[in-house]
Amino acid sequence: MRYFAYKFSSFLMTFILVSVIIFFVFQMLPGNPAHIILGLDADEQQIRNLEIELGLDRPLPERYFDWVTGIFQGDMGESLRYQLPVADIIQDRLPVTLSLTVLSLLLTVVIGLPLGLYIAQKDGKWTSIVLSILTQLGISIPSFWFGFMLILLFGVVLSLFPTYGYVPWSESFFGALKSFFLPSLAIAISNIAVVIRYLRNTILDQAKMDYVRTAQCKGLSEKAIMYGHILRNGLIPILTILGLTIADTLGGSIIIENVFALPGLGNLLIQSITSRDFPLVQTMILYLSIIVVTINFIVDLLYRLVDPRIRSKG
Repeated sequence: MRYFAYKFSSFLMTFILVSVIIFFVFQMLPGNPAHIILGLDADEQQIRNLEIELGLDRPLPERYFDWVTGIFQGDMGESLRYQLPVADIIQDRLPVTLSLTVLSLLLTVVIGLPLGLYIAQKDGKWTSIVLSILTQLGISIPSFWFGFMLILLFGVVLSLFPTYGYVPWSESFFGALKSFFLPSLAIAISNIAVVIRYLRNTILDQAKMDYVRTAQCKGLSEKAIMYGHILRNGLIPILTILGLTIADTLGGSIIIENVFALPGLGNLLIQSITSRDFPLVQTMILYLSIIVVTINFIVDLLYRLVDPRIRSKG
């Protein structure tokens, strides 16, 4: 219980710190929201009246408190560009980004974990060396380049997948799967490479431990040692890299959604920055930051379940 209370208090403090930084950074940016809404032809009195209506004449701490409490109540303000509640806009775009993130993470786990195990078990052989070189390339090359190459190969040359846009899940399951597959794979490739290399190193390090030699002396099979001991003791670093992968997937979706013209949060964020829609931008950045912080909080809780020694540290 103490461990949970400590981690939850850290989670709250991180959320407060992130929200303060995001809010005050955006207040320091040049540009007046009233000018953006009214345009260049507005006179000073119109601008002044709108500033009062938007609450821009109030002190910054008061405006910050109203913004944060409004977010907890579901009131995230109104977009300057769309003239719609920010919550409604995010809710409309969120399913696209979530679908992209979940499918990308699924590809990372399904492909990365088995290949990481395979490379570790075949360490030193030519197949392991070839896969290690490929993973190094996967880490080095940015996801948007993979996106363009996947569009060229599977979209243009082979015509197997659509090259832009998406089909909602409610309209067609397989249509949605086809529209999300290439962008998800473009994000997943570099994450797969990271998981493979990290898992390989973790397994090789664990294989040198004394408990492995003890298990071998007891006559346990290699399979039993791998799945019953090495992987179990290596879960902490594996959970860490998977948590970082989720956060990286969210960051990668910002670029990939624009490459594949997907109407998700990443695409919306770029459009909002271009149009200087500050209320929408700062709320979206806070929203994505909260997701990352929440993922780290969940991973910390999983540490406690995986390793009993962490309980005594709480």
